Amino acid sequence: MAQKVVAVTGASRGIGKAIALQYAQKGYHVAICCRKHDRELETVRNEIERLHSECLSFIGDMGNPEEAAAFFTQIQSRFGSLDVLINNAGVSHIGLLQDMTTQEWNSILSANLSSVFYCSKAAIQMMLPKKAGKILSISSVWGCVGASAEVAYSATKGGVNAFTRALAKELAPSNIQVNAIACGIIDTDMNAFLSQEESERIVEEIPAGRMGTVQDVAKLAYDINEKNDYLTGQVIILDGGWI
Repeated sequence: MAQKVVAVTGASRGIGKAIALQYAQKGYHVAICCRKHDRELETVRNEIERLHSECLSFIGDMGNPEEAAAFFTQIQSRFGSLDVLINNAGVSHIGLLQDMTTQEWNSILSANLSSVFYCSKAAIQMMLPKKAGKILSISSVWGCVGASAEVAYSATKGGVNAFTRALAKELAPSNIQVNAIACGIIDTDMNAFLSQEESERIVEEIPAGRMGTVQDVAKLAYDINEKNDYLTGQVIILDGGWI
C-alpha cells in the first residue's frame, strides 16, 4: 500500500509544526510550507526526515493563488497524490476596527480565508479522482462567538467555519470529509504578547485549568482525519470548556 501524504500550511512553528510532526510519526509523507520563516521550516523538515518520512518544504504565501498552485504542483510531482490537507496558515490582528487600515484588512483576509480557498481547491483536484480525502482547517472560537478588538480575525475564522460546513456538503458524495477545529487559547507564539498576569487571568476562566498545547491540537487533527469517515461538516471546539 502506498504511503499516505499530508500537506500542512503554516508549518514552520506552533500548531502547524506539531501537526506535521504528528503525521510524520504516524508514517505519512509530509508537505510543509510557510510564507517567510525559511530557517524554521528547514528545521521542521529535518525533524520529519529523522522520523523516516519524506518531506517536501516550500516557501510561499498560500493567500497568493499562484504560489498556492505552485505548492500543490510540487506535491503532485513529488508524491503523486494527496490524502490530507491541513489549512493552518494564518495571522492575527488585535486593535479597534476603526483604526484598521484597508491594507491590514485585505492582508488578514488573504492569510486566513483566501488561503483556505486556494489550498482546498487545489487539494480537491487531487482527491476527486480517487474519491477519498480529508480537509481540515484550524479555526478559532472567535469564529464562533466573536472577540472585541479582534473583529477582522473573528470574521475570517467565522468565514472558515461557514466554508467548512458548506464544502462538506458539496464533497460528501465524493467521500471527502471536511472539518475544522475551533481552538481556544493555545500556548503558542501568537499569544506571546500576553503578560504573565493576563495569561493567569485567562487560565482562571478555563474550566480545564490550563491553556491548550500544540500537541492537544495535533492529536485531535490526526484523530479526526484518521478514525472516522462519517464525520464531516463539523467545527469542533477545542478550548478546555472555556467558551
